[in-house]
Amino acid sequence: MSIHVLDATCRLRLVLDAPHGNAITDAMVTDLRAALASVHRRRPPVKLVTIEAEGADFCFGASLPEHAPERIPDVLPRFHALIGDLLAVPAVTVAAISGRCLGGGFEIALACDVIIAADDAVMGLPEIAVGAFPPVGSILLPLKIGAARAAASLLTGTPRPVADWRHAGLVEQVVPPGELAAVAHRCFLLTIARHSAASLARAAIASRLVVQRAVDELLPVAERLYLDDLLATADAAEGVAAFLEKRPPQWKDS
Repeated sequence: MSIHVLDATCRLRLVLDAPHGNAITDAMVTDLRAALASVHRRRPPVKLVTIEAEGADFCFGASLPEHAPERIPDVLPRFHALIGDLLAVPAVTVAAISGRCLGGGFEIALACDVIIAADDAVMGLPEIAVGAFPPVGSILLPLKIGAARAAASLLTGTPRPVADWRHAGLVEQVVPPGELAAVAHRCFLLTIARHSAASLARAAIASRLVVQRAVDELLPVAERLYLDDLLATADAAEGVAAFLEKRPPQWKDS
């Protein structure tokens, strides 16, 4: 991951840059958390944090080897702490998405205040295909687009084109590929940059109060459902193993 500070404009760019489609690893989570923590002490204050990505795709999702049953009890709580950091950062947050944005990458985007996307973007939560479910997505997606629409995505795992997400009200703006960074910067200069950093910080926190309360109350429940209940099933291990071995899963339905 690389970090770019645009000094005079008080904008912090966090750029996902890792092999294999910017898959989210525990190390990347650590770097993102450190970068977000720095927002609280930067001077002049940061007004905007954008999360972007190198390459054609925003993020393929979580690193599947790190989601093996023996590793996930350590990894998942740290990822959930990152979501908490995003909701607590005293600045406006924008996810700028191109290509595929799946699983944990989509959960990071859902925790941002605004999503803008290239018209080639495809987003979804395909965890069910590997015998899992997305705890963060299970809470944030219904809040953002409504329970019925969210259930269709969560239970089928089918990624959807950006036009569908724009229609659902999740994506603020769709732009041609290759123009995401420029559009994000231009929108910032025309809107956010002219406001007080002190006011923006408090407005951002206030705008997230409903989401923050839901995450505080429900994410620990979803996390325990994953770690204590799902991981006790044979299919949780089979889903990851089948993916890594590039074969169809053989579900035991237990």
